[in-house]
This record gives sequence, structure tokens and C-alpha cells, in this order.
Amino acid sequence: MGTQYPRLNSLMLWLLVGGVMANLVACHKKSTSGSLPIATLWIKGADVSYLPQIRQSGIRLYNAQLQPEDMLVTLQRAGVNTIRLRLWHSPTDTTSNLTNVQKLVAEAKSKGFKTLISLHYSDNWADPAKQTTPAKWQQANFATLLDSVFTYTYAVMRQLQPDYIQIGNEINHGFLWPLGHIDRLNQCQQLLQKAISAVRLANANTKIVLHFAGIDNALFFYQQMAGIDYDWIGLSYYPLWHGNNLNSVATQLQTLATTCQKPIFIAETSYPFTLLWNDWTNNIIGSNNQILTNFAATPTGQKAYLHEIKQMVAALPKGIGFCYWGGEWISYKGANATDGSTWENQAFWDFNNVALPILDNY
Repeated sequence: MGTQYPRLNSLMLWLLVGGVMANLVACHKKSTSGSLPIATLWIKGADVSYLPQIRQSGIRLYNAQLQPEDMLVTLQRAGVNTIRLRLWHSPTDTTSNLTNVQKLVAEAKSKGFKTLISLHYSDNWADPAKQTTPAKWQQANFATLLDSVFTYTYAVMRQLQPDYIQIGNEINHGFLWPLGHIDRLNQCQQLLQKAISAVRLANANTKIVLHFAGIDNALFFYQQMAGIDYDWIGLSYYPLWHGNNLNSVATQLQTLATTCQKPIFIAETSYPFTLLWNDWTNNIIGSNNQILTNFAATPTGQKAYLHEIKQMVAALPKGIGFCYWGGEWISYKGANATDGSTWENQAFWDFNNVALPILDNY
């Protein structure tokens, strides 16, 4: 992932580090409520899925007052109210397995956070480019897969009891490929509805999210899902991949909101506070042509970007919030790691592990 950027020698590095139309068929029921004031956004979230590994590394983090402080405590005091965690089915290591996620859910709830589970239905990363069926299910026929999805989802719900749950992660082209690919729309819909029925049975209060990556084509996707019994629209928006014209993004969001009449939140977004790096792993973002021209890759620019996203969502009919992705993903493996973080320059903590002003947005 990412592009190889030239490295600086250590002295230079330390010096620099210092320095769509309204009359389309509606997706679901009509709504009468308007936009929410920014202060009352329902979701003010952060994904912290790497937290167990970061804690295990022993790295020390600091709040803005330079006091040592645990990540969750810093986020809580900043005003984060929702913790998002990814869940993989049977990963080869402990990353995002059910045991670790269950522990984090319990801890988050004990601190007063709401919890949002991003259920990947895969043993590893699921996104628009890959939705690999868990190894244990790959030989199943469609009828068996339906049963497996129901049983698994119900078990996850019973153990975690999240406040909110995504049925799949960035399912632009469906999930559980090949049987649940969007090209097999009826099967994709059946699998989604089967999982949703398990959620409803386990906890009728849990809000169900369908998660799409990007803004373009989102309306068409949700129109295809008009018959699915879900609650919220969740969108990923990253300028690098999903367009650098925020006016266009805002217009498309308004069209989606007024047409589909569903609560909408930004389920994933992020922005760099620098174009430098803190380990030897290639970063996703490392040059000015990958970011928005009116938001510099500085702590101030990062903070202003998230404020703009927050305002954009608050202006929507039933815009309910935002969730930042990768804010916890610092270079916890050390400066020489080649398998470290590709996201440390978009995190909530700087390269001295001090909390950044972006957290003021919460």
C-alpha cells in the first residue's frame, strides 16, 4: 500500500519534525427531522482497533498537557462518545479476533462509550477491492452460507451487544465473494437480510449500518438496497480516493440524504498532520498532491479538515455524526520498522506521542 517516498537523513528528519436528483425513488421511509446542531451529533467516534497491540508495545502516550495518559482516557476526556472496532472471523493472529474485541468492548462500555462493530465477514481486511469469504465457509453452498451468516452474526451479537453494527465493511461490491457479490444482487441481499435478522433477534435496539466507501455511486448502491431492513447509512470519505472537491461531496451527500431519508454518518475519514514519517513503512499519504489544497498537512490543517467534515454532516437532514479511522495507529513498532504504521502521520498523536489539536473537534 502507498507510494515509496524518498527518505531524509536522521538530522534533517528531526529538524523537519520540529518545524443524482431529488425525485429519484426513495431508499426507505420518509423523515421529518432536520439537521442536527454540531454539538448534538449522535456519533462522535474513533476507530481504535490497533489499541491492544499499541498497549502491548509499552509505548507511552501523552495528552495535550504532556501528561502520560492511556489512549481511551484521552479520547474520553476529549469528548469521543463512540468506539469503533473491526472484527475478523478467524484471523491468523490475534488482530481483531473475537476475544480481543470482546475485551475492548467491555472496557469501552465501562468508560461510558457507545460501541460500533465493523463486522468484516472475512478473516482479514474487507474493502471494495476484496471481500474474501472466511476460510471455514469457502466450500459452503449458498443455503449453508446463509445459515452460517445467521449463526455467526447472532453469536457475535450475543457476546458483544454493541450499540451499532455494520453488516460488512465497505460493501460497494457486496461481501462474502463470490456468492454474495453485488453482481449476484439477489443473493447479496439475502445474505445481508439474514445477518440483519440475527441482529434484530439478538438485540432489537442495536442500530444496523450499511457501509459504502466513497460518495460517487453511493446513491445507486443504497437504492439497490431499498428493501433491506437497515437503520443508518455509513460512508467512508478519504480525499485521496473519494474526491478533493468538498462542495461536490456536500452536494452529493445532500442528494443522498433527501432521497434515501436515512440517518447518515461518515463512518471513516482521516487527514495528515504532516507529510513526514515516524518509521520505515511506506505511508499512504506523503505528498501535497494527495491532500486538499485548502487544508495543509499540519496539526492546524488536520484539525480544520475534521471540523469541515463535522459541519458538512451536521448540515444534512438526519446527519448524525462522524468516526475517524486510524487515529490510534501510531508507529508503535519503532522507528526502524518496515512493517509498522502506514498511517502514523494521520494519527491523533504526533511523533512524540503527544495528543494533537484535532481532538478539540470532539
